[in-house]
Amino acid sequence: MNVRIGMAAAWIALMACSSGYSADWPRWRGPEGTGHVPNGASVPETLSEETNVLWRTDVGNGLGSPVVAGGIVFYLDNQGDMEVVHAVEADAGDPVWSAPVDKVFKDAQSPPGPRSTPLVDDGRVFVLSCRGEFQCLDAAQGGMIWRIHFVDDLGAVFQGETGSASGASRHGNTGSPFIDGDRMFVDVGGRTGASVVCFDKETGRVIWKSQSDIAGHGGPVVATIKGVKQVISFTASGVLGLDADDGELLWRVPVKTRYGRHCTTPVVVDDTVVVSSYLDGLIGVRVMKKGGRLQAEREWEDKISTINFASPVAVGHHLYGLARARKLICVDARTGRSAWAKDWTSSRMFDKGYASFIVMKDKILVLAEDGTLFLMDADKKALNITAMVKVCGKNWCNPAYADGRLFLRDGKELLCLQLLE
Repeated sequence: MNVRIGMAAAWIALMACSSGYSADWPRWRGPEGTGHVPNGASVPETLSEETNVLWRTDVGNGLGSPVVAGGIVFYLDNQGDMEVVHAVEADAGDPVWSAPVDKVFKDAQSPPGPRSTPLVDDGRVFVLSCRGEFQCLDAAQGGMIWRIHFVDDLGAVFQGETGSASGASRHGNTGSPFIDGDRMFVDVGGRTGASVVCFDKETGRVIWKSQSDIAGHGGPVVATIKGVKQVISFTASGVLGLDADDGELLWRVPVKTRYGRHCTTPVVVDDTVVVSSYLDGLIGVRVMKKGGRLQAEREWEDKISTINFASPVAVGHHLYGLARARKLICVDARTGRSAWAKDWTSSRMFDKGYASFIVMKDKILVLAEDGTLFLMDADKKALNITAMVKVCGKNWCNPAYADGRLFLRDGKELLCLQLLE
């Protein structure tokens, strides 16, 4: 491990790295895992025509998003033949520490490098390699606290890109964990009863494990539906709800395709769970309680609005995202009815069908695949883009927003943009 850390930076990271810190974006899709900026946070009303870059630093290949907690930015990249986790100062981008995680993985579709997003909580950072090496590190200095391997220890399948292989066995592990209290839920993909695993975040002890699906790519979420707190996972075989206390299967809706390429993170709107499959389309799953037990069924599906791998966001009852056909869409999550759709096929902004979305009160900040950043109204009646500026190169990484600054990466650099004056 290569460590370079000053006492001041170490103290800040150790004392402030927590998902409860008001100016943090400590995990995939933000503090609550929903893509929403926390209530009360200051957000920009518009974007400057000039790109206000506070700092930038070179990075290796990687498709995982940066996160920020306690004044430190954490990200993964490829260095030589290793996947490496880095910590840099949020104010200036100066290196704090770095640590190797695992041997690098490469498939035919993307550059070699890690694809998951770190998670920071209570002075610890959790990282996952493509090959299934899962580590808990000290956020201040990078020392390992505990580790587990999905293949060796939990029976997951990993063969790299092998023809028609499904889920995480095709493109590597990409889904980030989800922490709720002292428990951490992870899509492991173990084929002998360890598809979704609940760990004690402090020790790495397995609290429960459930199901035998190959993992998907979007990571789990935790939500309370019909009065029951549940872990919702979109695996290579379908979308399912597990009791957060003991892992009991509450409901399952099959979504099985020959690709098994299920990439979107589930979005929960009231009693509806929205996911999207490359072949099956955009799907609304309604969770119901009958006879004292939970049941679920497909309420609606829409193949025209199919999302490939750009996880959407919800504002009220409406879902905003980017369809595979390079259309910005707004869909009523309760019914699946399209509110509006804007075709962008004549533009290269969304070349492979990717964009990231951050909800900022009544607006949505969108980072397009080509590096164009824009603000649009969260308006269910029509698309209204209020500001637009080119900020970086091609990317498939969600930015992190904290304290008026946006931390983002493309294929070459990690950047910090000042969005608030």
